[in-house]
Amino acid sequence: MLAALEERETSIENSLKSAEQARIEMANLKADNEKLLQETRLERDVILKKAQEASVKMIEDAKDEASKVAAQQIANAKAVIETEKKAALTEVKNQVAMLTLEVTEKLLRKTLSDEKSQKELVEQFVKDIKLN
Repeated sequence: MLAALEERETSIENSLKSAEQARIEMANLKADNEKLLQETRLERDVILKKAQEASVKMIEDAKDEASKVAAQQIANAKAVIETEKKAALTEVKNQVAMLTLEVTEKLLRKTLSDEKSQKELVEQFVKDIKLN
């Protein structure tokens, strides 16, 4: 019976040692899990920060590109407007010149319809030439 008691006592001690060993292993596993969880949180924070920075940079780049495109379009529009303005002014000048010639021609024809008027005009031109 004493042998049975000693065997039982040994068995209980072994069970207590095994339980203590299991408790220590569980505590170590829990600590490892906490450490991994903390590292994972830190990595997540770093990834989120990088993603936010990339997002902000992409938005800024898009705004810069849009500003450049808008500025280029405005410059192109101004150039087109200036070209069209010059063309319109040239056209107006040409039309004014043509009208002036037509009016002058009609006036000269009416004024110089007789020989006396023609002689007077020629004499006037000659006087003007001598004075200059």
